[in-house]
Amino acid sequence: MDALRLRPSLLSVRPGAARPRDHFLPPCCSIQRNGEGRICFSSQRTQGPTLHHHQKFFEWKSSYCRISHRSLNTSVNASGQQLQSEPETHDSTTIWRAISSSLDAFYRFSRPHTVIGTALSIVSVSLLAVQSLSDISPLFLTGLLEAVVAALFMNIYIVGLNQLFDIEIDKVNKPTLPLASGEYTPATGVAIVSVFAAMSFGLGWAVGSQPLFWALFISFVLGTAYSINLPYLRWKRFAVVAALCILAVRAVIVQLAFFLHIQTFVFRRPAVFSRPLLFATGFMTFFSVVIALFKDIPDIEGDRIFGIRSFSVRLGQKKVFWICVGLLEMAYSVAILMGATSSCLWSKTATIAGHSILAAILWSCARSVDLTSKAAITSFYMFIWKLFYAEYLLIPLVR
Repeated sequence: MDALRLRPSLLSVRPGAARPRDHFLPPCCSIQRNGEGRICFSSQRTQGPTLHHHQKFFEWKSSYCRISHRSLNTSVNASGQQLQSEPETHDSTTIWRAISSSLDAFYRFSRPHTVIGTALSIVSVSLLAVQSLSDISPLFLTGLLEAVVAALFMNIYIVGLNQLFDIEIDKVNKPTLPLASGEYTPATGVAIVSVFAAMSFGLGWAVGSQPLFWALFISFVLGTAYSINLPYLRWKRFAVVAALCILAVRAVIVQLAFFLHIQTFVFRRPAVFSRPLLFATGFMTFFSVVIALFKDIPDIEGDRIFGIRSFSVRLGQKKVFWICVGLLEMAYSVAILMGATSSCLWSKTATIAGHSILAAILWSCARSVDLTSKAAITSFYMFIWKLFYAEYLLIPLVR
């Protein structure tokens, strides 16, 4: 036991020397002498060393946490370059998703099937003015591009304006459209249609083509009167007037005005209403009536609720459906006869074969449509637009 005792010489403190406790003992311990003369340790804390110890500890802990936090956010690769942090990667993903969502909403807002139809129709009709391969020049392509872009801007204005005044109806008929679903506010819709109308007129004015500008202006007037809810307007409420609006734009304005734009403004040739042009105008008259009638068949529920007296509401879906099919079959029959009277062998073959195939496909698909299913009717309506596109591929072959 004596070996475990501390010798007094070790515990004695010389003047000016540091106390042994300062060298050998933790700052929280002290040495005391008991009544028997023995030395014992006391763990009683003293205020000074304890505060100092705690302060050092918390300073070390704070520094460690800061270093650890930085190491989670950033890292350094072997070449010494700082790598991007995980939150920044997450932010870039969020931005990309927002951009993708915005583009998708605008895609649906623009009604892409009408955009494709407008572009194809203008290209097809413009090719009717081409008399030889030498006509397909940079001059022709520039004039064609100007017409297509200006018309597409106006197309977006027209379909967008219609959605602005059909928000409540579209919540029933087309709930996925941006205005009906709430992705776009009405103010956003107004801004979009205003900008596109201004760009369309601005481009038409800058080009300087009278046929092009008048095509844009008449389309603007009819499209506005068709949709806007003002006294004596909103012509879509009246079945015949609504059909005439669509017919005027799709069958007459597109065929004649854009043909004259290429013929008289681009090629500087006199206006000539050729046989193919008259065929295109007549055929698209049938097709425009079909589109005007058929587009309301899937929307009968909302139209009936909001007082839109379409032919589908008045006559019933089934009757209007077969009227549309009959009109298209009649148009294909006329086209086949038109091809049979052509003096050009390749044109005769292409016109007869092409329209015969389209007529057969139409009849086969029409017989299989479930008229009690809105999804089936909507799908067939989009199929009619595909026939519309196909016809504009055949029109330049008519001679």
